[in-house]
Amino acid sequence: MAHRPFSLNDLSKQLGRDRRELEKLANRGRIPGRKVNGEWQFHPTEITHWLEKEMRGYTISELEQVEQNNSHPQLDSDYLISSLMPEKLIEVPLNARTKRSVLETLIETAGRTWQIWEPATVLTAVQQREEAYSTAFENGVAIPHPRNSIPDAVGDLLIAYGRTLSGIPFGAPNGKLTDIFFLVICSDTSTHLSVLARLGRMIQLPDFLDQLREAPTPQQTRHVIIEAEKKIAEI
Repeated sequence: MAHRPFSLNDLSKQLGRDRRELEKLANRGRIPGRKVNGEWQFHPTEITHWLEKEMRGYTISELEQVEQNNSHPQLDSDYLISSLMPEKLIEVPLNARTKRSVLETLIETAGRTWQIWEPATVLTAVQQREEAYSTAFENGVAIPHPRNSIPDAVGDLLIAYGRTLSGIPFGAPNGKLTDIFFLVICSDTSTHLSVLARLGRMIQLPDFLDQLREAPTPQQTRHVIIEAEKKIAEI
């Protein structure tokens, strides 16, 4: 997403949704925006944060639309997650008992790629995101990530994964515990949204989370993720 404000037409194209529907939502205060000279304008960063929350309730088909609208031509569209998450970025089990230790261990795991240049900066950015709005779902999954891009602290985009042996408090709704974690580090907003949408689609697959919890090694974990992406391609 560019830094210039979006018009309604821009937003409609970006989200793949009808312009009139978005205008109604904006008029009702459901989308963050403001009118300038009678025309709606939307700040890209505010739209990203809004969309992240909205996507939590999206269906698989709605998430697919977001993913397609934000796809990156240089990434593997069939194996988007597994291509960004080699075995060395999978920590099973993840030995952590607190929210902070989960984040620290995931960032340390991500550092195996030598693409985490300033771990302390990354940790602060991810913690700020969690303070603004927890990335944990009721189903035991969390997808921590920086609230905004931090190009001076990280290099290539990557996903680090970890699973704790038991759930820990991570801010999920209704006090649910979390044991599955995907740390997402992306340098641009569109790829970030595409990755979140793909993970959202995978999480909704029957038995996917059960299979992740049963996978005892990084190799088997990655196999579960690859197989899930195959199923996604067939839907």
